[in-house]
Amino acid sequence: MQMAKRKLIATAAMGIEALVAKEVRDLGYMCEVENGRIYIDAEMEDIPRLNMWLRTADRVKLVVAEFKATTFTELFDGVVALPWTDLMPWDAAFTVDGRSVKSKLFSIRDCQKITEKAIVEAMQRGYRKEGEWLPKSGAKFPIEVALLKDVATITIDTSGPLHRRGYRELHSQAPLKETMAAAMIQLTNWRPDMPFYDVFTGSGTLAIEAAMIGRNIAPGINREYFAQDWTCIPKKAWYAAINEANEKAEWDKPLKIYGIDLDPRMVKLAKDNAELADVRDAITFVHSDAAALKPKEEYGVIIGNPPYGERLQSEEEIIDLYERIGEQYAKYPGYSVYMLTSYEDFEKAYGRPATKRRKLYNGNIETQYYQYFGKRRPRPDRDAKPKSE
Repeated sequence: MQMAKRKLIATAAMGIEALVAKEVRDLGYMCEVENGRIYIDAEMEDIPRLNMWLRTADRVKLVVAEFKATTFTELFDGVVALPWTDLMPWDAAFTVDGRSVKSKLFSIRDCQKITEKAIVEAMQRGYRKEGEWLPKSGAKFPIEVALLKDVATITIDTSGPLHRRGYRELHSQAPLKETMAAAMIQLTNWRPDMPFYDVFTGSGTLAIEAAMIGRNIAPGINREYFAQDWTCIPKKAWYAAINEANEKAEWDKPLKIYGIDLDPRMVKLAKDNAELADVRDAITFVHSDAAALKPKEEYGVIIGNPPYGERLQSEEEIIDLYERIGEQYAKYPGYSVYMLTSYEDFEKAYGRPATKRRKLYNGNIETQYYQYFGKRRPRPDRDAKPKSE
Protein backbone atom coordinates (compact mmCIF):
# COMPACT_ATOMS: atom_id res chain seq x y z
CA MET A 1 0.00 0.00 0.00
CA GLN A 2 1.32 3.40 -0.96
CA MET A 3 1.48 6.16 1.59
CA ALA A 4 -0.91 9.07 1.06
CA LYS A 5 0.40 12.06 -0.87
CA ARG A 6 -0.88 14.34 1.89
CA LYS A 7 1.65 13.47 4.50
CA LEU A 8 0.75 15.77 7.40
CA ILE A 9 -2.37 17.07 9.12
CA ALA A 10 -2.54 20.14 11.33
CA THR A 11 -5.59 19.87 13.58
CA ALA A 12 -7.46 23.00 14.61
CA ALA A 13 -10.37 24.17 16.74
CA MET A 14 -13.59 24.65 14.80
CA GLY A 15 -13.76 28.13 13.31
CA ILE A 16 -10.04 28.86 13.00
CA GLU A 17 -9.03 26.44 10.26
CA ALA A 18 -8.43 29.32 7.83
CA LEU A 19 -5.98 30.92 10.26
CA VAL A 20 -3.98 27.70 10.55
CA ALA A 21 -3.99 27.34 6.76
CA LYS A 22 -2.64 30.87 6.37
CA GLU A 23 0.16 30.10 8.81
CA VAL A 24 1.02 26.94 6.87
CA ARG A 25 1.09 28.83 3.56
CA ASP A 26 3.14 31.65 5.05
CA LEU A 27 5.73 29.01 5.95
CA GLY A 28 5.84 28.05 2.28
CA TYR A 29 3.76 24.85 2.22
CA MET A 30 0.76 23.85 0.11
CA CYS A 31 -2.33 22.80 2.04
CA GLU A 32 -6.04 22.05 1.82
CA VAL A 33 -8.65 22.87 4.46
CA GLU A 34 -11.33 20.59 5.88
CA ASN A 35 -13.42 20.79 9.05
CA GLY A 36 -11.04 20.78 11.99
CA ARG A 37 -7.98 19.82 9.94
CA ILE A 38 -5.54 21.16 7.38
CA TYR A 39 -3.84 18.69 5.04
CA ILE A 40 -0.25 19.74 4.38
CA ASP A 41 1.94 18.68 1.47
CA ALA A 42 5.30 18.37 3.23
CA GLU A 43 8.13 15.97 4.05
CA MET A 44 9.31 14.33 7.27
CA GLU A 45 12.07 16.94 7.54
CA ASP A 46 9.40 19.68 7.71
CA ILE A 47 7.82 18.33 10.90
CA PRO A 48 10.17 20.23 13.26
CA ARG A 49 9.60 23.55 11.48
CA LEU A 50 5.82 23.21 11.42
CA ASN A 51 5.74 22.35 15.10
CA MET A 52 8.03 25.25 15.89
CA TRP A 53 6.01 27.96 14.08
CA LEU A 54 2.30 27.06 14.01
CA ARG A 55 0.63 29.31 16.61
CA THR A 56 -3.02 28.33 16.18
CA ALA A 57 -2.86 24.60 15.35
CA ASP A 58 -3.61 22.04 18.07
CA ARG A 59 -1.27 19.32 16.80
CA VAL A 60 0.73 18.24 13.76
CA LYS A 61 0.06 14.63 12.80
CA LEU A 62 1.90 12.37 10.38
CA VAL A 63 -0.51 10.58 8.03
CA VAL A 64 0.63 6.99 7.68
CA ALA A 65 -2.22 5.93 5.38
CA GLU A 66 -5.87 6.35 4.40
CA PHE A 67 -7.86 3.38 3.14
CA LYS A 68 -11.39 1.97 3.07
CA ALA A 69 -12.28 -0.43 5.87
CA THR A 70 -15.79 -1.83 6.30
CA THR A 71 -14.72 -5.01 8.10
CA PHE A 72 -12.18 -5.79 10.81
CA THR A 73 -10.32 -7.97 8.31
CA GLU A 74 -9.93 -4.98 5.95
CA LEU A 75 -8.76 -2.82 8.84
CA PHE A 76 -6.22 -5.41 10.00
CA ASP A 77 -4.90 -6.09 6.49
CA GLY A 78 -4.62 -2.37 5.77
CA VAL A 79 -2.68 -1.64 8.96
CA VAL A 80 -0.37 -4.67 8.89
CA ALA A 81 0.75 -3.80 5.33
CA LEU A 82 2.05 -0.35 6.33
CA PRO A 83 5.82 0.35 6.63
CA TRP A 84 5.92 0.51 10.43
CA THR A 85 9.57 -0.47 10.70
CA ASP A 86 10.51 2.55 8.55
CA LEU A 87 8.84 4.79 11.12
CA MET A 88 9.28 3.12 14.49
CA PRO A 89 12.21 1.35 16.19
CA TRP A 90 11.67 -2.02 17.87
CA ASP A 91 11.36 -0.42 21.31
CA ALA A 92 8.87 2.28 20.23
CA ALA A 93 6.46 3.17 23.05
CA PHE A 94 3.39 3.30 20.83
CA THR A 95 -0.21 3.64 21.93
CA VAL A 96 -3.38 3.43 19.86
CA ASP A 97 -6.34 5.76 20.25
CA GLY A 98 -9.49 5.61 18.15
CA ARG A 99 -12.48 7.48 16.73
CA SER A 100 -15.39 6.38 14.55
CA VAL A 101 -18.04 8.50 12.86
CA LYS A 102 -20.69 7.24 10.43
CA SER A 103 -18.81 3.97 9.82
CA LYS A 104 -19.71 0.29 9.86
CA LEU A 105 -16.84 -0.28 12.30
CA PHE A 106 -18.39 1.70 15.11
CA SER A 107 -16.78 -0.02 18.12
CA ILE A 108 -13.82 2.22 18.93
CA ARG A 109 -12.39 -0.25 21.42
CA ASP A 110 -12.38 -3.06 18.87
CA CYS A 111 -10.83 -0.79 16.21
CA GLN A 112 -8.04 0.09 18.63
CA LYS A 113 -7.39 -3.57 19.50
CA ILE A 114 -7.33 -4.67 15.86
CA THR A 115 -5.00 -1.80 14.90
CA GLU A 116 -2.61 -2.52 17.75
CA LYS A 117 -2.57 -6.24 16.95
CA ALA A 118 -1.75 -5.47 13.31
CA ILE A 119 1.08 -3.09 14.25
CA VAL A 120 2.60 -5.65 16.64
CA GLU A 121 2.52 -8.32 13.94
CA ALA A 122 4.04 -5.94 11.37
CA MET A 123 6.83 -4.97 13.77
CA GLN A 124 7.58 -8.62 14.65
CA ARG A 125 7.75 -9.54 10.97
CA GLY A 126 9.78 -6.48 9.98
CA TYR A 127 12.36 -6.93 12.74
CA ARG A 128 12.30 -10.73 12.37
CA LYS A 129 11.32 -11.23 15.98
CA GLU A 130 8.15 -13.27 15.59
CA GLY A 131 6.54 -14.10 18.89
CA GLU A 132 8.65 -11.68 20.94
CA TRP A 133 7.08 -9.06 23.18
CA LEU A 134 7.62 -5.46 22.11
CA PRO A 135 9.39 -3.67 24.99
CA LYS A 136 7.73 -0.27 24.36
CA SER A 137 10.48 1.45 26.34
CA GLY A 138 11.69 3.95 23.74
CA ALA A 139 10.36 7.12 22.09
CA LYS A 140 6.62 7.81 22.21
CA PHE A 141 4.48 7.25 19.12
CA PRO A 142 0.82 8.18 19.82
CA ILE A 143 -1.08 6.47 16.98
CA GLU A 144 -4.71 7.12 16.10
CA VAL A 145 -7.10 5.11 13.95
CA ALA A 146 -9.91 7.43 12.86
CA LEU A 147 -12.82 6.10 10.83
CA LEU A 148 -15.05 8.50 8.93
CA LYS A 149 -17.64 7.16 6.49
CA ASP A 150 -15.78 3.82 6.34
CA VAL A 151 -12.41 5.40 5.50
CA ALA A 152 -9.68 4.69 8.04
CA THR A 153 -7.02 7.34 8.56
CA ILE A 154 -3.96 6.18 10.46
CA THR A 155 -1.93 9.02 11.98
CA ILE A 156 0.87 9.55 14.50
CA ASP A 157 0.91 12.65 16.70
CA THR A 158 4.26 14.42 16.28
CA SER A 159 3.54 17.23 18.72
CA GLY A 160 1.63 16.74 21.90
CA PRO A 161 -0.77 19.63 22.66
CA LEU A 162 0.72 22.65 20.88
CA HIS A 163 -1.08 25.09 23.16
CA ARG A 164 1.33 24.09 25.91
CA ARG A 165 4.08 26.56 25.05
CA GLY A 166 5.97 25.90 28.25
CA TYR A 167 5.49 29.31 29.89
CA ARG A 168 2.22 28.79 31.74
CA GLU A 169 3.00 26.54 34.69
CA LEU A 170 0.08 28.04 36.60
CA HIS A 171 -3.10 29.59 35.26
CA SER A 172 -6.35 31.21 36.30
CA GLN A 173 -9.55 29.27 37.02
CA ALA A 174 -10.87 29.77 33.49
CA PRO A 175 -7.75 29.63 31.30
CA LEU A 176 -7.74 30.60 27.65
CA LYS A 177 -5.71 28.20 25.52
CA GLU A 178 -2.57 29.76 24.06
CA THR A 179 -3.58 28.64 20.56
CA MET A 180 -6.98 30.34 20.90
CA ALA A 181 -5.35 33.50 22.26
CA ALA A 182 -3.06 33.60 19.22
CA ALA A 183 -6.09 33.14 16.96
CA MET A 184 -7.94 35.99 18.66
CA ILE A 185 -4.96 38.29 18.12
CA GLN A 186 -4.61 37.31 14.47
CA LEU A 187 -8.28 38.21 13.96
CA THR A 188 -7.62 41.80 15.10
CA ASN A 189 -6.16 44.74 13.21
CA TRP A 190 -3.27 45.01 15.70
CA ARG A 191 0.25 45.68 14.47
CA PRO A 192 3.37 45.60 16.65
CA ASP A 193 3.76 49.39 16.47
CA MET A 194 0.30 49.88 18.04
CA PRO A 195 -0.69 49.79 21.73
CA PHE A 196 -2.34 46.54 22.83
CA TYR A 197 -4.50 46.39 25.97
CA ASP A 198 -5.44 42.99 27.39
CA VAL A 199 -8.05 44.18 29.88
CA PHE A 200 -8.91 40.87 31.61
CA THR A 201 -5.40 39.48 31.56
CA GLY A 202 -5.84 36.63 34.08
CA SER A 203 -2.74 34.48 33.66
CA GLY A 204 -1.49 36.84 30.95
CA THR A 205 -2.04 34.60 27.94
CA LEU A 206 -3.28 37.22 25.46
CA ALA A 207 -0.59 39.73 26.41
CA ILE A 208 2.16 37.10 26.26
CA GLU A 209 1.00 35.74 22.90
CA ALA A 210 0.89 39.31 21.55
CA ALA A 211 4.45 39.89 22.73
CA MET A 212 5.61 36.68 21.05
CA ILE A 213 3.86 37.65 17.82
CA GLY A 214 5.16 41.21 18.00
CA ARG A 215 8.74 40.00 18.46
CA ASN A 216 8.39 37.12 15.98
CA ILE A 217 9.24 34.57 18.66
CA ALA A 218 8.37 31.05 17.51
CA PRO A 219 5.60 29.66 19.76
CA GLY A 220 7.35 26.30 20.10
CA ILE A 221 10.81 27.56 20.97
CA ASN A 222 10.61 26.58 24.66
CA ARG A 223 8.91 23.20 24.48
CA GLU A 224 9.50 19.57 23.57
CA TYR A 225 7.75 17.27 21.09
CA PHE A 226 7.05 13.57 20.69
CA ALA A 227 8.82 13.48 17.33
CA GLN A 228 12.10 14.97 18.51
CA ASP A 229 13.21 11.49 19.63
CA TRP A 230 12.11 9.73 16.43
CA THR A 231 14.94 8.23 14.41
CA CYS A 232 12.92 8.66 11.19
CA ILE A 233 13.41 12.46 11.41
CA PRO A 234 17.00 13.68 11.02
CA LYS A 235 18.38 15.48 14.07
CA LYS A 236 19.69 18.18 11.76
CA ALA A 237 16.06 19.11 10.92
CA TRP A 238 15.41 19.91 14.59
CA TYR A 239 18.64 21.89 14.88
CA ALA A 240 17.72 23.83 11.72
CA ALA A 241 14.27 24.68 13.12
CA ILE A 242 15.76 25.90 16.40
CA ASN A 243 18.42 27.95 14.62
CA GLU A 244 15.81 29.57 12.35
CA ALA A 245 13.65 30.46 15.35
CA ASN A 246 16.57 32.06 17.17
CA GLU A 247 17.69 33.99 14.10
CA LYS A 248 14.22 35.39 13.35
CA ALA A 249 13.29 36.38 16.91
CA GLU A 250 13.50 40.12 17.66
CA TRP A 251 14.13 39.71 21.38
CA ASP A 252 14.64 43.39 22.15
CA LYS A 253 11.95 44.93 19.96
CA PRO A 254 10.03 47.55 21.98
CA LEU A 255 6.28 46.95 22.25
CA LYS A 256 3.35 48.78 23.87
CA ILE A 257 1.53 45.84 25.48
CA TYR A 258 -0.48 46.17 28.68
CA GLY A 259 -2.01 43.43 30.82
CA ILE A 260 -4.73 44.63 33.18
CA ASP A 261 -6.56 42.73 35.91
CA LEU A 262 -8.62 43.64 38.97
CA ASP A 263 -7.16 40.75 40.99
CA PRO A 264 -3.61 41.48 42.21
CA ARG A 265 -2.93 37.73 42.44
CA MET A 266 -3.62 37.41 38.72
CA VAL A 267 -1.29 40.32 37.98
CA LYS A 268 1.52 38.56 39.84
CA LEU A 269 0.74 35.27 38.09
CA ALA A 270 0.78 36.98 34.68
CA LYS A 271 4.14 38.58 35.47
CA ASP A 272 5.59 35.20 36.43
CA ASN A 273 4.31 33.60 33.22
CA ALA A 274 5.71 36.44 31.11
CA GLU A 275 9.06 35.89 32.79
CA LEU A 276 8.98 32.21 31.80
CA ALA A 277 8.15 33.23 28.22
CA ASP A 278 11.11 35.66 28.14
CA VAL A 279 8.84 38.61 27.29
CA ARG A 280 8.46 40.22 30.71
CA ASP A 281 10.17 43.41 29.51
CA ALA A 282 7.68 43.74 26.64
CA ILE A 283 4.56 43.93 28.81
CA THR A 284 3.38 46.41 31.44
CA PHE A 285 1.07 44.66 33.91
CA VAL A 286 -1.37 46.83 35.86
CA HIS A 287 -3.68 46.13 38.80
CA SER A 288 -6.82 47.98 37.71
CA ASP A 289 -10.48 47.76 36.68
CA ALA A 290 -11.05 47.05 32.98
CA ALA A 291 -13.76 49.74 32.98
CA ALA A 292 -11.27 52.35 34.22
CA LEU A 293 -9.02 52.10 31.16
CA LYS A 294 -7.79 55.46 29.88
CA PRO A 295 -5.34 54.88 27.05
CA LYS A 296 -2.96 57.73 26.31
CA GLU A 297 -2.50 56.92 22.64
CA GLU A 298 -5.15 57.86 20.08
CA TYR A 299 -5.22 54.57 18.18
CA GLY A 300 -4.85 50.98 19.33
CA VAL A 301 -6.49 47.68 20.24
CA ILE A 302 -8.44 46.62 23.32
CA ILE A 303 -8.94 42.88 23.68
CA GLY A 304 -10.39 40.68 26.37
CA ASN A 305 -11.69 37.33 27.50
CA PRO A 306 -14.07 38.76 30.12
CA PRO A 307 -15.87 36.78 32.82
CA TYR A 308 -19.12 35.25 31.58
CA GLY A 309 -21.79 32.84 32.79
CA GLU A 310 -19.41 30.05 33.72
CA ARG A 311 -17.13 32.42 35.63
CA LEU A 312 -19.40 34.91 37.48
CA GLN A 313 -22.15 34.08 39.93
CA SER A 314 -24.95 36.35 38.78
CA GLU A 315 -26.27 37.79 35.54
CA GLU A 316 -26.50 41.19 37.21
CA GLU A 317 -22.73 41.21 37.66
CA ILE A 318 -22.22 40.29 34.02
CA ILE A 319 -24.54 43.01 32.75
CA ASP A 320 -23.01 45.64 35.03
CA LEU A 321 -19.48 44.80 33.88
CA TYR A 322 -20.37 44.81 30.18
CA GLU A 323 -22.28 48.09 30.51
CA ARG A 324 -19.35 49.78 32.22
CA ILE A 325 -16.72 48.69 29.70
CA GLY A 326 -19.06 49.61 26.82
CA GLU A 327 -19.50 53.14 28.15
CA GLN A 328 -15.78 53.58 28.80
CA TYR A 329 -14.44 52.23 25.53
CA ALA A 330 -16.92 54.29 23.51
CA LYS A 331 -14.91 57.33 24.63
CA TYR A 332 -11.99 56.15 22.51
CA PRO A 333 -13.16 55.91 18.88
CA GLY A 334 -9.64 55.27 17.63
CA TYR A 335 -9.59 51.90 19.38
CA SER A 336 -10.84 48.62 17.96
CA VAL A 337 -12.36 46.42 20.65
CA TYR A 338 -12.46 42.61 20.61
CA MET A 339 -14.31 40.58 23.27
CA LEU A 340 -14.79 36.82 23.59
CA THR A 341 -17.81 35.68 25.61
CA SER A 342 -20.57 33.08 25.69
CA TYR A 343 -23.09 35.58 27.10
CA GLU A 344 -25.79 35.81 24.43
CA ASP A 345 -26.90 39.37 25.21
CA PHE A 346 -23.41 40.86 25.19
CA GLU A 347 -24.17 43.47 22.50
CA LYS A 348 -27.24 44.69 24.36
CA ALA A 349 -25.33 45.04 27.61
CA TYR A 350 -22.28 46.56 25.90
CA GLY A 351 -24.49 49.22 24.36
CA ARG A 352 -24.09 48.71 20.62
CA PRO A 353 -23.99 45.97 17.99
CA ALA A 354 -20.63 44.59 16.94
CA THR A 355 -19.13 45.44 13.57
CA LYS A 356 -18.53 41.74 13.13
CA ARG A 357 -18.95 38.58 15.19
CA ARG A 358 -17.46 35.14 14.85
CA LYS A 359 -18.22 31.82 16.52
CA LEU A 360 -15.21 30.37 18.34
CA TYR A 361 -14.81 27.53 20.83
CA ASN A 362 -12.98 28.24 24.09
CA GLY A 363 -12.36 24.62 25.00
CA ASN A 364 -15.83 23.05 24.92
CA ILE A 365 -17.60 26.38 25.45
CA GLU A 366 -19.24 27.90 22.38
CA THR A 367 -18.50 31.62 22.37
CA GLN A 368 -18.91 34.64 20.13
CA TYR A 369 -15.98 36.87 19.28
CA TYR A 370 -17.40 40.40 19.14
CA GLN A 371 -15.36 42.80 17.01
CA TYR A 372 -15.83 46.58 17.12
CA PHE A 373 -13.72 48.36 14.54
CA GLY A 374 -12.34 51.76 15.54
CA LYS A 375 -11.49 54.69 13.32
CA ARG A 376 -8.83 53.93 10.77
CA ARG A 377 -5.38 55.01 11.86
CA PRO A 378 -3.91 57.59 9.43
CA ARG A 379 -0.89 56.44 7.49
CA PRO A 380 1.47 59.27 6.61
CA ASP A 381 2.56 57.59 3.40
CA ARG A 382 -1.02 57.17 2.14
CA ASP A 383 -3.23 59.62 3.97
CA ALA A 384 -1.09 62.76 4.00
CA LYS A 385 -2.63 65.48 1.86
CA PRO A 386 -0.39 66.85 -0.86
CA LYS A 387 0.95 70.28 -0.12
CA SER A 388 -0.58 73.09 -2.14
CA GLU A 389 1.76 74.77 -4.56
